[in-house]
Amino acid sequence: MSEFLQLALSLAIIIVAAKAGGWLAGRLHMPAVLGELLVGVVLGPTVVDLLHASFLVDPKLLEHEIYDLAEIGVILLMFIAGLEVDLREMRHAGRVAVLAGLFGVAVPLIMGGLAVLPFGYRGGEAIFIGITLTATSVSISAQTLLELGVLRTREGIALLGAAVVDDVVVILLLSIFLALTQAAGGMGSVAVVIVRMALYIMLAGVVGWFVLPRLARWVDQQPISQGLTALAVVSALLFAWAAEVIGGLAPITGAFIAGVCLARSPLRHKLEDKVGTLAYGFFVPIFFVSIGLHTNVREMGSAGLLLLVVLFIVAIVSKILGSGLGARLGGYTNRESLRVGVGMVSRGEVGLIVATTGVVQGVIPEEVFSVVVILVLLTTLVTPLMLRAVFAPAADAKSGAAA
Repeated sequence: MSEFLQLALSLAIIIVAAKAGGWLAGRLHMPAVLGELLVGVVLGPTVVDLLHASFLVDPKLLEHEIYDLAEIGVILLMFIAGLEVDLREMRHAGRVAVLAGLFGVAVPLIMGGLAVLPFGYRGGEAIFIGITLTATSVSISAQTLLELGVLRTREGIALLGAAVVDDVVVILLLSIFLALTQAAGGMGSVAVVIVRMALYIMLAGVVGWFVLPRLARWVDQQPISQGLTALAVVSALLFAWAAEVIGGLAPITGAFIAGVCLARSPLRHKLEDKVGTLAYGFFVPIFFVSIGLHTNVREMGSAGLLLLVVLFIVAIVSKILGSGLGARLGGYTNRESLRVGVGMVSRGEVGLIVATTGVVQGVIPEEVFSVVVILVLLTTLVTPLMLRAVFAPAADAKSGAAA
């Protein structure tokens, strides 16, 4: 069998398995990403070990090609995340969203970094593990609040805004960390890194803010087959490329900026539909499954299991404390602050992207990556349960009033 046919067969297996896992998760009233991740773990060395199956002649070459496609999936995923940023809604959420988002990053970062010190992780490794705990998956919380009929409450709106602030800060934190740790030559090199970052953000902001929305309107009016889709993909790829080459930032930062800028366009929802079809139909399932192909639960050992338990506790407590404190400082009551904090517990796509970047850059070892993947799965499972518990009185009152 030729290398191309091996790749074609492997991709077909991955996409079918990912969609089946997502469908099953949906039937169980869980987020589709949870099913796709679990399928990836099953296809990985933990159970099946797809990339070392007997029908593959050169697993290493195939693995490289799959991970390249997964990287494109990451870029498109972050571009779509940027498209979903509503700057007007963020302004409405105001002070509470900003404080809950900032404290929801700071507290997990500190607690996570300190928690891994007894396990022998120091310096950059400890800080990076802390960064992996700072991300939030608002889609899981939003879905649960929508089912409870409380998404448009004060806490729900603040939660949506805080998650956006959280994502922006985490992405910038990741980029700054990688840029500074890869700089050599003392303070002079650090200064150069900071200047490069500032230059890129300024250029990307100007081009994205003023040029991309106008260009999107023009392309949409031209007789070009799927011109708007092509513009979105090219924008995501070019901004991602420039982020690393010009700014020394993580490529996902550039893709995110491109998405945020195009979100200003009146064609925003049309862009989401077109890019979403391409991303979620092909590239994103490959990304989620590739995470499982990296993960080997069987090699975790007792030390890894203990680390997982510690980080799982820290992941829950730190978000509730951090985001809850931010909401409290913003003027919310204790109960409202608790609800905001619980809603920020679930880690999701951004947390996985941060962990994947850490492995690729050699910042964290494979065993830590496996722990983070399982941690994301566990927080995804417990968040809806905790949200239903803390929102139960409000949901009951709402249903009683409707009756």
